[in-house]
Amino acid sequence: MAAPSRLLIRGGRVVNDDFSEVADVLVEDGVVRALGHDLLPPGGAPAGLRVLDAAGKLVLPGGIDTHTHMQFPFMGSRSIDDFHQGTKAALAGGTTMILDFAIPQKGGSLIEAFETWRSWADPKVCCDYSLHVAVSWWSEQVKEEMKILVQDKGVNSFKMFMAYKDLYMVRDLELYAAFSQCKEIGAIAQVHAENGDLIAEGAKKMLALGITGPEGHELCRPEAVEAEATLRAITIASAVNCPLYIVHVMSKSAAKVIADARRDGKVVYGEPIAASLGTDGTHYWNKEWHHAAHHVMGPPLRPDPSTPDFLMNLLANGDLTTTGTDHCTFNTCQKALGKDDFTKIPNGVNGVEDRMSVIWEKGVHSGKMDENRFVAVTSTNAAKIFNLYPRKGRIAVGSDADIVIWDPKATRTISAKTHHQAVNFNIFEGMVCHGVPLVTISRGKVVYEAGVFSVTAGDGKFIPRKPFAEYIYKRVKQRDQTCTPTPVERAPYKGEVTTLKSRVTKEDATAGTRTQAHP
Repeated sequence: MAAPSRLLIRGGRVVNDDFSEVADVLVEDGVVRALGHDLLPPGGAPAGLRVLDAAGKLVLPGGIDTHTHMQFPFMGSRSIDDFHQGTKAALAGGTTMILDFAIPQKGGSLIEAFETWRSWADPKVCCDYSLHVAVSWWSEQVKEEMKILVQDKGVNSFKMFMAYKDLYMVRDLELYAAFSQCKEIGAIAQVHAENGDLIAEGAKKMLALGITGPEGHELCRPEAVEAEATLRAITIASAVNCPLYIVHVMSKSAAKVIADARRDGKVVYGEPIAASLGTDGTHYWNKEWHHAAHHVMGPPLRPDPSTPDFLMNLLANGDLTTTGTDHCTFNTCQKALGKDDFTKIPNGVNGVEDRMSVIWEKGVHSGKMDENRFVAVTSTNAAKIFNLYPRKGRIAVGSDADIVIWDPKATRTISAKTHHQAVNFNIFEGMVCHGVPLVTISRGKVVYEAGVFSVTAGDGKFIPRKPFAEYIYKRVKQRDQTCTPTPVERAPYKGEVTTLKSRVTKEDATAGTRTQAHP
């Protein structure tokens, strides 16, 4: 991307996760070169320097969306936002980097899936991106490919599905093996936490009751199913001392499990998404089928209307850590694949363009969090967990110039009529949000300003990530050194030892049968 040689953002309030200050920001060759007062030389801007006036505005690190699925082949269809349209929409919303998922089929190569997603994304992306890789089955090949992806391909995060039985779901022993390998190679394990067996049985039950509409989607996978899997994943990860990241936290009960685990000292991070923070699952009972179907995603939005406020409070106080969107959009006609059977409705909602404004409105404008915590949960924490910091997630000398000029007082009304996402509806339709991105800068280039894009497909770059992110692995390594069990030193036992019979006698076998028959 050919960035202008120099850019000066003047007079704004520069907001990082730890403090804010009024300062000028000088950008050269895609990175921040200086941060301070009165950086404009006397006599005005020299040739080649563009000055952006940010007086009265906030200057934020660009958002990092930790969870997207662009052009994802899923449930018989493909998500409608591709890597071009989806990343343009991200920029319009103040997000300058996405983390998408390469997802192999069961039995498929992780490396081949990674290369496939790269081939889809590289020619199209308008902002920087990176890839998580899913582990949908287990073998020695998978174990070796995880190591190669970490060492050679810039991957440091692997996602396991505890749901989508017979498609992506892995069992507890496979989770244990995958978590153990993540720990060994310095990656972070991610899980989609729902009990896939209970969902499969619940879906059969709902269909047998004649419940075929979108409400059946939530009824067959209630929040207890999410909370149970969340606790199970945390327990397994703790057993191998592997850092764990719970994607798309959707319910109060799952969030409580994460909060309790963190207070018990577990290295676990929770990611609520724009949808779970901005709306709820009462929509599944809407009389209009298409309206209800538009909100179908997995795990589902929760019908308890107090859920978004609850999750936002936990995000504000540190119990939850990052924010993504699980942006995986399907038009109404694609959702209609499940018009007679909710299990066939493609799962997914929008959010990549809406996330920053929704969180500002529901989090900062409401008084739940300050501007610094907003930066932490929309950018900095993600950069630290996924080892992008301080290149991403901070405005500092040497950091990439991924910057948003943000107007905290301006408002915008979210609508499918005006959004830049390809999908033909918006789950936040009609929501009025304080907090509007005026200018988005990607690696030093103004790519979105006053509603106009200056970006072309392929301008974004794949950002490789190194393993053993200090933010998460410092504690893990220390625990390995100090918390590993050791045997008790004691004198050998020298007493009598009973002798086991080498063969089961006829009498023993008969007695065993009698015992089982009459407990």
